[in-house]
Amino acid sequence: MSRSDPIGVFDSGVGGLTVLHECLISLPGEDFVYLGDSGQFPYGTKPADELRQRAEQVAGHLLDRGVKMLVIACNSATAAAGDEIRRLGAEAGVPVVTVVGPEAEIAATISGNGRVGVLATPATVSSGAYRRALDALGRPLTVTEVAAPDLAPIIQEGPSFDEAVLDTVRGYCAPLREAEVDTLILGCTHYPLVAPMLQRMLGRDVNLVTAGHAIAAAIQRELAGRDELAEGRIEGDYRFLVTGDVDAFAEVGTRFLQLPLSGRAEKVEV
Repeated sequence: MSRSDPIGVFDSGVGGLTVLHECLISLPGEDFVYLGDSGQFPYGTKPADELRQRAEQVAGHLLDRGVKMLVIACNSATAAAGDEIRRLGAEAGVPVVTVVGPEAEIAATISGNGRVGVLATPATVSSGAYRRALDALGRPLTVTEVAAPDLAPIIQEGPSFDEAVLDTVRGYCAPLREAEVDTLILGCTHYPLVAPMLQRMLGRDVNLVTAGHAIAAAIQRELAGRDELAEGRIEGDYRFLVTGDVDAFAEVGTRFLQLPLSGRAEKVEV
């Protein structure tokens, strides 16, 4: 691998664009290739074995394209297949960066009352990945996990904030309010796209923890340690691979990322 190779990022759809956004800010000279597996969306309600197999296939596709680093910008895929994908990366000599761990560390550090919430997909909650990550940090914490099966699909389609959507999200927030959490991990990379709505429902004193900043910092540290940071470039390139409807992905992605995806997205089979 060389410093001129791109960084590969994948998610089940547009949610991982929240991670890509932070990467484009922190690492503007790097090239990125983003794979949105919208043809298999959603990941968060798939059985664990099926999700693990699919995540490995997607990771393998990006590794075959010659990326210098692989970023799993999906909490459900990280929970189901993080260890297996790290192994694939090690075999190819490519470092793998994932969500979950960085968010848990931030949440444990900033929580004042020790009451931490996790809002995530059913697959992520059932895996216990966040609870294990939080327990491993050694701080006594009360953890309240809420599975939100409908939230990522709402966001993926391009949110229309009608009363039905608001009622659905209020229902997810109710047990978090009852538990008096002061810190909430948004355990799906789709969720930062509706952070303002969540903040209003939970109150200004609740800290929302997202993956983007932590992942961008982890990428920067890893590449610097391997002497693979792109240097001398003001702006890198970016392109998108999509397993589902390319036009729909580009439309929603352009609105969320505020970058032109049209013409940079192509259909792929994985």
